[in-house]
Amino acid sequence: MALHDNTPLKDVLTAQRRAFDAAPNPDYATRKANLQKLEKAIFESEQAFKDAISDDFGHRSQVESTLAEMIVIKAGIKHQIKHLKKWMRVRKAPTALTYKPSHNRIVPQPLGVIGIISPWNYPLQLAVMPLVGALGAGNRAMIKPSEFTPRLSELLKTVLASVFTDDEVYVATGGVEVAQEFSSLPFDHLVFTGSTKVGTIVAQAAAKNLVPCTLELGGKSPTIIDDSADMKLTTQRILNGKALNAGQTCVAPDYVLMPKSKIEDFADNFIKRAEEFYPTFAGNPDYTSIVADSHYSRLQDLLEDAENKGARIRVAGTDDKQQLAKERRVPVTVVTDTTPDMKIMQEEIFGPLLPIVASETLDDSLDYVQNHDRPLALYWFGNDKVKQDKVLHQSISGGVTINDCAWHVIQEDIPFGGVGPSGMGAYHGEAGFKSFSHFKGVFFQSRFSSGHMLYPPYTDKTKKLLNMIRKIA
Repeated sequence: MALHDNTPLKDVLTAQRRAFDAAPNPDYATRKANLQKLEKAIFESEQAFKDAISDDFGHRSQVESTLAEMIVIKAGIKHQIKHLKKWMRVRKAPTALTYKPSHNRIVPQPLGVIGIISPWNYPLQLAVMPLVGALGAGNRAMIKPSEFTPRLSELLKTVLASVFTDDEVYVATGGVEVAQEFSSLPFDHLVFTGSTKVGTIVAQAAAKNLVPCTLELGGKSPTIIDDSADMKLTTQRILNGKALNAGQTCVAPDYVLMPKSKIEDFADNFIKRAEEFYPTFAGNPDYTSIVADSHYSRLQDLLEDAENKGARIRVAGTDDKQQLAKERRVPVTVVTDTTPDMKIMQEEIFGPLLPIVASETLDDSLDYVQNHDRPLALYWFGNDKVKQDKVLHQSISGGVTINDCAWHVIQEDIPFGGVGPSGMGAYHGEAGFKSFSHFKGVFFQSRFSSGHMLYPPYTDKTKKLLNMIRKIA
């Protein structure tokens, strides 16, 4: 069914729910076909998507778009199709002796209509990956992409409309007002990826309709460097995690914790390696621009505030500052001599700025992490298995990558999600199928059930039976 662009969002939701009610449990063949249609449509327009993203950013590295958008989507769809039939099966569940010969089953079923609010930093991947989970679980979906990437949003709307009817998948474009309306709709589940501040507003709007949410937020993801770490390997891997998408990644390493005596060498080597990665930043096709003037100004303000409060700033490269500003390019930058009152240590950075915090022991580092909001990601570098296990068991974060950054996010066999201020719920792979499904418990009563022995009127015989049940329950 095709709807007009000016159709109220609540009417789109009504149309999708009616369509879902007419076919509330699509079979495997239908779900697989939907995923294949999605894949074909996305990859037939791959270059157009990459160009649109680059135009929205001012410049986005084509390689980064291939790696962080297209390959992730391809792997997600492939994994979904491969495992979906197994995930859809009715599951046997244990039945207590008291209730046999009756038995229990768990029946997965779609929720209905999934709302998806996606951000600007990975605008295709973070719109499509929740959609993959929603379609695999048998749902319909409505998507609200970011107003910061209007070209990508319009292209996504056109491409998806070419293969899905509006009562299957619908893309709502527009600004803040559209987002506010969208988040207030009574979806069957709502996925939001974005800042903690906006996530709080979205969750409050959803709560008015008792809409369950998956919130993928952010925060300051720490990196702990142990004495046992291979420093050359560690430096380049942290740099790669920080410089990807010019640091505009929700799981980018936000800051580093390490002993004070090693900070200077690390900072100098980090800048040296950054200049090897990027001989120039202005005009470099491999390096991504900051998405908007306001975001660029905020990063400059973080640096100015830190410097005014005594921080030492090391900037990679020797590019002309005016040209950098014109292209909204922020070079990789290391900030040392940090203090807690600096904005750069209080706000999620979302840019290629790396502050370093002096921390003498692993216990000091863990105390620092635990005394701040629970992060979306945590990174530990080292080869000491005892310390590694201590970090894993004594810190709480959405996810962890050991001896690298961000790779846990694209693993389809483990869930991706935050905890506390960094989010709630999870998706990717089976975790997404579970988030977008209802697992209905079903009890099958046997014709030989002895339940009638507990019917009124209650007698001494009933009481004896109850005492016997209590002993074996």
